[in-house]
Amino acid sequence: MSFRVLTLNNISVRGLERLPRDRYELASEIGHPQAILLRSADMHSMDIPPTVLAVARAGAGTNNIPVGSLSKRGIPVFNAPGANANAVKELVIAGLLLAARNICPAWEFVRSLPGDDHAIEEAAEAGKKRFAGVELPGRTLGVVGLGAIGVEVANAAHLLGMNVLGYDPQITVQRAWQLSSGVEQAVSIDDLFARSDMVTVHVPLLDATRGLVNAQRIRLMRRGATILNFARAGIVDEPAVMAALDADALSSYVCDFPSAVNKDHPKVVALPHLGASTGEAEENCAVMVADTLRDFLENGNIRHSVNFPDAALPRVPGTYRLSVSNSNVPNMVGQVSTRLAAAGLNIADLLNKSRGEVAYTLIDTDAPVPTAVLEGISAIEGVLLARLV
Repeated sequence: MSFRVLTLNNISVRGLERLPRDRYELASEIGHPQAILLRSADMHSMDIPPTVLAVARAGAGTNNIPVGSLSKRGIPVFNAPGANANAVKELVIAGLLLAARNICPAWEFVRSLPGDDHAIEEAAEAGKKRFAGVELPGRTLGVVGLGAIGVEVANAAHLLGMNVLGYDPQITVQRAWQLSSGVEQAVSIDDLFARSDMVTVHVPLLDATRGLVNAQRIRLMRRGATILNFARAGIVDEPAVMAALDADALSSYVCDFPSAVNKDHPKVVALPHLGASTGEAEENCAVMVADTLRDFLENGNIRHSVNFPDAALPRVPGTYRLSVSNSNVPNMVGQVSTRLAAAGLNIADLLNKSRGEVAYTLIDTDAPVPTAVLEGISAIEGVLLARLV
């Protein structure tokens, strides 16, 4: 079987090379695709073809993808969590140093100095007091969100001599193992803000996280604190931050999301969304998501999906695989297995996983599943998508 993949952005060649040309046809214009591969293209107004089985983003965030509507169609959405973690971590550490040493306003001051070398030297010496900063060791950094990026930021800040507080009520066992033992757990998000000199956020933009950094939490912080946002713009209540900067409650705001309000503020360092903008990060994301997409299309396995459960079943030679996406309601596996039994098909192996309102089942049979049986399974109420893998 061969697969047609529609690309909506330029994808790293290293990633595309993971999809063999003898099995995959990739193009920016292609009819009846089985998958869509993208980076930042906005899919919300796109007419997604009925042939699509999966959508894969070579990056972490999926706000540009209509995840909810795809879930209702039984289509998993894949991303590349952690593939750009080092790139973002390095930029956050740079942001900490920019803020602590007032580097950007000092640079702008020097660039504005007129005269010859002697005049510039005298003016620089006279003006440098305005840009006196602080050192990071001994300062407390609060890290909200301890996923791949948050853990790397916390560990790096700890190695720089900072006291680090972390908060993430949904931290995974894997990330907990990766976290330095020197990182202290905050008992609540408000506790983290109250005890931090600097706070950096590394959470997805959801209804629950929109405006997470707000006026109430800023008031909990030590006077002259710093906020860093390299996650998503909406996580920070920008008017509240601007007001706190104007009142000297905050000393600086470093973010990756320039706006008409923040870009010219003297206490703001706004960068043009550079978080994952390295060649290495783009390659890592493309390779990771291409491998994930290939494993799903060829084997039905699901890893790194934002809307489906992880489900990976080793293939036994001589068996035939069926995958079923369905609403997470009782007796779906029973109905599918009943139809297979009625067709005289023996189940060699089975895996069923659920996540929220969606469930996913992989079934290996000892003989091929006839088209009529597949159509019967697809017609079961609650089945979203069934296919032979």
